[in-house]
Amino acid sequence: MRAIGVIGPSQSGKSTLIDGIAGIDGARSSSLTFLGETAITPFDYIGDAWAALEVPGGHDAQSQIGPVLAACDAAVLCVPAAVEAAVLAAPYLRLLDEAKIPTFLFINKIDVTSERVADIVASLQHYCRHGIVLRQVPIRVGDEITGVIDLISERAWAYHEGCRSSLVELPENMREREEQARSELLEAFADYDDSLLEQIIEDKAPVAKDVYSISTKVLQHRDLVPAFLGSATLCNGFQRLLKSLRHEVPSVGTLRDRLSPENNVRAVGCLGDFKKHLGKISLVRALEDGLRPKSRLGGSELGNLNSLDAKSPINSPLKAGEFAVAIKSDHISPGGLFTENEALRLPAWASAHSPALRLRIHPKHEKDEGKLATALPRLSEIDPGLELTQDELSGSQVLGVQGPQHLNAIILKLADAFGINVESSSLPAELRETIQSKITIYHRHRKQSGGAGQFADVVVDVSPLRRGSGFAFAETVKGGAVPRNYIPSVEAGARDALSKGPSGFPVVDIKVELKDGKSHSVDSSDFAFRTAGYNAVKEALETAGTTILQPITKLEIQVPSVFDGALVQLVSSLRGQVLGFDTHPASEGWDVFGALLPMVAEEEFSLALSSATRGTAWFHSELDHFEELREPMKRETVG
Repeated sequence: MRAIGVIGPSQSGKSTLIDGIAGIDGARSSSLTFLGETAITPFDYIGDAWAALEVPGGHDAQSQIGPVLAACDAAVLCVPAAVEAAVLAAPYLRLLDEAKIPTFLFINKIDVTSERVADIVASLQHYCRHGIVLRQVPIRVGDEITGVIDLISERAWAYHEGCRSSLVELPENMREREEQARSELLEAFADYDDSLLEQIIEDKAPVAKDVYSISTKVLQHRDLVPAFLGSATLCNGFQRLLKSLRHEVPSVGTLRDRLSPENNVRAVGCLGDFKKHLGKISLVRALEDGLRPKSRLGGSELGNLNSLDAKSPINSPLKAGEFAVAIKSDHISPGGLFTENEALRLPAWASAHSPALRLRIHPKHEKDEGKLATALPRLSEIDPGLELTQDELSGSQVLGVQGPQHLNAIILKLADAFGINVESSSLPAELRETIQSKITIYHRHRKQSGGAGQFADVVVDVSPLRRGSGFAFAETVKGGAVPRNYIPSVEAGARDALSKGPSGFPVVDIKVELKDGKSHSVDSSDFAFRTAGYNAVKEALETAGTTILQPITKLEIQVPSVFDGALVQLVSSLRGQVLGFDTHPASEGWDVFGALLPMVAEEEFSLALSSATRGTAWFHSELDHFEELREPMKRETVG
């Protein structure tokens, strides 16, 4: 069995394309859908077994693409036939370059475009490191595209709505265009084949069979990306694409070499889900012969293996390249490479982007608190794009998700598979407070309530530090006024006092210096001096007054360069600071954009970024520093 990953922007026609190629011989199996609506469709073509894996378009589904491509022998990038749509394909072209996977380009909806195919390819080339070569040119009658000419076989095909194209004579008015396009194709191939180069120099006509062999070689070496034309809705263009897939897609052995040069990986996990009556299920692809139920994989025994209907048990050993659904195998998850004794991570290119949104999630009914605490870790096992943490202040579960649609999918899965209805809300601002001027405090702690008493005198200076300094403690006690063994207790008490300032937030960027004090030979203790240190610092904060600080994050934004101007406006509108941008060192048409932004504005920024860049950009953020809060920013709830 060979496998292709079908990816592309939303509304590009991926599902219709898979329906068409899977049903071209008149029969096809049903698809099996996993979390996030990613699906696998098995089918046969001229006696060969195939599987097509489709990932929905849009940034929210990006986290599924890496594991899917890691399990596929080749990729088909489906894009609309429009110059302006090229930027929507940019994230996919970038990922395909990084994955080093053989790639076919299917320019869809060719029947409704009025734009030149050469212009469409040129706009896509802007985002692709490898050359894109047209394998077909359209036949136009007026403004209508009625068929295509294959540039290797030099045969013309007429489109027919709802059925296969038919072979026709090459139109006379297309000969010059066909010869020019074929010459460009052969010249591109000749860069990777000396024999073809000699034939071109000697003005010899290459044999079509040899050109097809060269085409296979440059695809499998990832030298060039072939572009095919078609209309999925009209069922046109499937046959030529399928024939190229059949002859040019490498075997599973090539995939194994790419993922595991040591050739010790037995399987790859690519998709997962949680079904109400089955529990956790994982889609795995065998990379060598012999995988079967109870086989040792990833350090533990496999449970059951079912076919792609998720119902029929598989009892015979899998052959290399075959897929199976692993059930009762909780140690198998998507995004993993599995040897007999280890579970390894996929390469970095297959990892999910940093979460675009972080929100608190809590059950609508308190009785479900325990169930939610159990369900969320289970979901994180099958969803590479889900990040699970805990809010330090409230203790609530915090979900990091790829976007609003991803959040909705998680909420639905919690309800359907676990019976938990949940609500989400924005995280509160992680504010801090500090003092702006130095203050000296004398504090005596004395307590007598029967038995041993408590006594401690301290004199402390509390002063501000520069932003980002945190907390510092010093002592300049002279003459043993405070015994050395009690000084650490004063510091511990001071630290305790910083957990919550007068405004209710943690206190940062201050120095506490123990200047003087007194002790009692009987009533002094570690506890007494810790209490004195605590109360002295609390009194200092109340007396001096504090100012509120807001966290500022540093953003690294991956963005197609055409949107740089929009980002400048967006960052400025949210009271951020643009740090500049650089051309991405390895990705054509991309910039790395730097900015500082109030953390409280990140949620709004994430949603606005998707709109401003048509869902193509993403970012990573980390805390940079705290600065004085002048005007609070309102934070809206998502979900």
